Amino acid sequence: MGPVNWRGMWELYLKEVRRFWKVMFQTIAAPVMTSLMFLLMMVFAFGRGAGDVAGYPFADFLVPGLIIMTMIQNAFANTSSSILVSKVQGNIVDVLMPPLSAFELTTAWVMGGLTRGIAVGVACAGAFAIFADLHMFSLGMIVFHATAGCLFMAMAGILAAIWAEKFDHMAAVTNFIITPLTFLSGTFYTIDRLPEWARFLAHYNPFFYNIDGFRYGFLGHESRPTTGVLVLIALNLVMFVWTYRVIKSGYRLKA
Repeated sequence: MGPVNWRGMWELYLKEVRRFWKVMFQTIAAPVMTSLMFLLMMVFAFGRGAGDVAGYPFADFLVPGLIIMTMIQNAFANTSSSILVSKVQGNIVDVLMPPLSAFELTTAWVMGGLTRGIAVGVACAGAFAIFADLHMFSLGMIVFHATAGCLFMAMAGILAAIWAEKFDHMAAVTNFIITPLTFLSGTFYTIDRLPEWARFLAHYNPFFYNIDGFRYGFLGHESRPTTGVLVLIALNLVMFVWTYRVIKSGYRLKA
């Protein structure tokens, strides 16, 4: 097989993709519908009186934030559900027994989460284009932040699933950490409208850099584009090493 089991890693990646693709109405269509409801609700409730935001109609400003929020949440959901269900059902051994190293397991799981995040993002963009204009300021920034955000959250999902011992634990992580941080990161607003203390705290929220940078790719509106890129690169490197070491140790994976 050589130093890397490419065939085994590819098969595990395909398993992760097939797992969410077989139930695409639940894993892709449902998140798109939820985000679309957010868009319509916000536009109808506040859009007419909100005026322009950052020089764009409220709906156009809102769309990039909703797309990336949905993408990263589904990247997290893909890896976390896959590993936690396998642990609860007792078939995680089917993944641990084959000749796959910690690096290969980490890579395959993370790429599966990235694939689902990208699929959901493309579907969201297609649905949102019916109700708002999709602008294009920097394709490179869109691709970077979409990829970096999904990779980060896919690895977060792996760590959360390894730590969790039951579905209640995962629900706690989602409801008390992931959802609040994504909602308070500028998805629905610009941080310029926040009090000074809230703007200060926003810069310590990693989701802020992801959502703000992704919006910059569409609208050219961001506070610190270079800082955001550097922060996301550093966070992904740290998360990969952390995830790799946890998987290699067998923590809560091996009996």
